Amino acid sequence: MNLTTDQYYIEKTMQGDTQAFGVLVERYQEFIYTITLRMVKNREEAEEVAQDSFIKAFESLASFRGESKFSSWLYSIAYRKALDRLRQQQRKRTTQLVEEATEGDAVLVENALHYLEAKERSEIIQEAIMKLPEEEAAIITFYYFEAQSVKEIAAITSLTEDNVKIKLFRSRKKLYTLLKQFVIPEITKYNGQAI
Repeated sequence: MNLTTDQYYIEKTMQGDTQAFGVLVERYQEFIYTITLRMVKNREEAEEVAQDSFIKAFESLASFRGESKFSSWLYSIAYRKALDRLRQQQRKRTTQLVEEATEGDAVLVENALHYLEAKERSEIIQEAIMKLPEEEAAIITFYYFEAQSVKEIAAITSLTEDNVKIKLFRSRKKLYTLLKQFVIPEITKYNGQAI
């Protein structure tokens, strides 16, 4: 048996080896934290939600049937825990009004991002994603950063595949608009010209 598969560590955990679950936590903790941060938009709360997600996964491990990937099952738990946290707080969230982006805006943003250093580009993208509404930030993260398919995202979020596609389309347009706000001043700094 391949010692690096999730299933191996799941079986070991079910046999009472709690350290085996620690391997799964290490494997997924960074992404679980990222997705919860993008939803709750607060580092301390994201850490708590991520920790609660792993506790829930550990306690519910016997219910994991392997019908989907373990990572998808775990992401679903984290997604729901983050939604629960948002509901509990009944926080009045203000989301930036984002104008509709055009195809030209998308090309402009992609060209501008090309000029920026990789680290700077990553930071700008992360900051822009944090400005998206929680659910949209999660869907963008699942799709682009974790390479989840539309079908897998639908399973994680309990949305229909068509709804996921629509939300992805709208989220991309909003993200391009937000990125445009970040990158135009940066490019102007680099080449002294407005784009």
